[in-house]
Amino acid sequence: MGPALPTRQLVLLSAVGLAIFFGIWTGAAWLELAPRRFLPMPWDVIDRAFKLTETRFSGQTLQGHLVISVERYLRGFILAVLVGVPLGLLMGWYRWLDYIVTPVFDALRFVAPIAWVPFAALWFGTGIGGPTMIIFAGAFPPCLINAYRGARYVETRYIEAAQTLGASGLRVVREVLLPASLPSIIAGLRISAGAGWQSLIGAELIAANAGVGLMMVRGQAALDTSIVMVGMIAVGLIGLLIDVALRGAETWIKAKQGH
Repeated sequence: MGPALPTRQLVLLSAVGLAIFFGIWTGAAWLELAPRRFLPMPWDVIDRAFKLTETRFSGQTLQGHLVISVERYLRGFILAVLVGVPLGLLMGWYRWLDYIVTPVFDALRFVAPIAWVPFAALWFGTGIGGPTMIIFAGAFPPCLINAYRGARYVETRYIEAAQTLGASGLRVVREVLLPASLPSIIAGLRISAGAGWQSLIGAELIAANAGVGLMMVRGQAALDTSIVMVGMIAVGLIGLLIDVALRGAETWIKAKQGH
């Protein structure tokens, strides 16, 4: 890996990348490589985005759909963190728990979150429970795996020192494994956050009564590509903000531990 680029150069290169992307988009729309209703100009999509912030579509404005989607996402993601991280740490310390959980976990983690949609719809309907379950299914595995790996690779001398001082098993997990595993846990949270957000949109495409995913489905049914593209852009921006926040937390934790 080469040396890190200055911030100004990174911003410039990012701007160049965006300019190329929008240039290709504009050129393709201008040449009408697809009918204009299916490939609108970028400014048509921007105009529709502003209109959607003022006019309801499928019962909500754009920001209303986003708030509902983010609320759903936070419920599923926080639940995945609260269950996955402690369980991963405990599995890293208690071998008997590792042997009990791992076979079931390894069998279920390869089931795509979208495959849980029929069960979620049947069990919970389109209310809170269904989407929360699907988001949890997507966000839970990375939380558990990275917490487990972090706990397993903690230096033995730290554990031995804590045991020498009379620390109990749970205290070792809380005061030794958890702090030492934080970089791995945060890295897992970044993966988990992305997987959970993608799972949310998949859930809303099939089993929801509001949200960005539903807005996109209704836009597709109305043959209004600009609404679909507004939804895609909103999804991408929210996902980027989530990743930037977690990346900042990861950098801060590494800096604190470095000191």
